Amino acid sequence: MRHDVSNEIYAYWRTLRKGGCTPERNAVEPGAIRSVLADTFVLDFDPAAGFPFRICGSKVDALFLKELRGAAFLQIWREADRAKIRSILQIAADDEAPCLVLAEARPPGLAPVDLEITLLPLRLQGATHARMLGSLAAAAGADWLGLIGSGPAALKSWRRLDSAAGGQTPAAPPARFGFARAATRRF
Repeated sequence: MRHDVSNEIYAYWRTLRKGGCTPERNAVEPGAIRSVLADTFVLDFDPAAGFPFRICGSKVDALFLKELRGAAFLQIWREADRAKIRSILQIAADDEAPCLVLAEARPPGLAPVDLEITLLPLRLQGATHARMLGSLAAAAGADWLGLIGSGPAALKSWRRLDSAAGGQTPAAPPARFGFARAATRRF
């Protein structure tokens, strides 16, 4: 991971894991991650609704220049990448595994900005397919950030972040998904 935001949210999520179990949603304390709160979001694990944002930080909203709370996470992605993103979210929930997604976003006709997105599963009253804590860190340098909304993000690559995989990308995604990997509010 290259961004401090990603490192901080992932380190916090790991401290919440007890005995290797996915943390409960109620264990997340916004004050503990206040320095990166503007870069974070929480998704409802609802595939039929496109994994809607329950909560979304101001920097994430600013990238797309709109309020994302209640909007489908899949809608911020190019149509061609939505099935892959859906599969990555499913893997994170099924395996209770944290994932890192690399992408880029750009308004039409302007320079792209690199994005680093963490997807960290959360339980809700013991249920594993409930919530997803995440962060979205945009690389510095795009002079349009906060002035013009980005178009849909384009997936570049992804990997698991768990110790079972040694923090490395698995050799190949599970065949069941049929794609190759591309080179102070309570939650």
